Amino acid sequence: MNDRERAPSLPVIQVKDLSMDFGGIRAINSLGLEVSRGEILALIGPNGAGKTTLFNCLTGIYRPSQGDIVLSSPAGGSHRINGLKPNRITTMGMARTFQNIRLFPNMTVLENVMIGRHCRTRSRIAGAIFRGKKTVREEREVVQVSYGILQKVGLAHAVNDLAKNLPYGAQRRLEIARALATEPFLLLLDEPAAGMNPQETGELDSLITRIRDEEHISILLIEHDMKLVMSISDRIVVMDYGRKIAEGVPDAIRSNEEVIRAYLGEEFSA
Repeated sequence: MNDRERAPSLPVIQVKDLSMDFGGIRAINSLGLEVSRGEILALIGPNGAGKTTLFNCLTGIYRPSQGDIVLSSPAGGSHRINGLKPNRITTMGMARTFQNIRLFPNMTVLENVMIGRHCRTRSRIAGAIFRGKKTVREEREVVQVSYGILQKVGLAHAVNDLAKNLPYGAQRRLEIARALATEPFLLLLDEPAAGMNPQETGELDSLITRIRDEEHISILLIEHDMKLVMSISDRIVVMDYGRKIAEGVPDAIRSNEEVIRAYLGEEFSA
């Protein structure tokens, strides 16, 4: 059985009748979608279609005007996460990257990933001051885990480099590494290939697939690079003017007339 023929699986997140209003403008209109366990779902559409607004609703930056968002851990248990704070949602198992890189430029590559481990550590201010055995052991574990993540994303060689000195594509991978440090079961990637050259995009293609296959993490991504989207996605959801206009496997989306008119263009109709 190949990746595109995987048996249906339980959803890790369900979006039900979701709407988001800004004054008199409806940015998302009664949207419904779900991401299954072990799935790579791509979210595509023109600029202004509501894709990043949806990500902001999912991760607690915006509180939706209506609808429900239900996050379901593979370990069991489902929770309605509407209105929860972003740090709480991260702790529950969903992490994201941003369209604009948000690294700490004057910190090292390792330190950037270690910051991502904060939600999984137990030491607090007292532990940092008195540095007992448990705190020292936990700090050592944070370093080891963070370095292991850097190995997985191909950045172990740059462990002591400042983040601002990394090439652009490596900075993108470092953002993904920091998100992985939170131990998510669902990873949201907001235009991860933006600004990358073809070689960097190819490396990203491989990395995203490995994250799903080796780390057993479901992935929801926004992306404009259609070659990457068609290559790695199990399913695609297409948005336009805040609503879903199509959903399906890549071949079906490629030939969907409404999607071609709204977004893909005639070159994808062949």
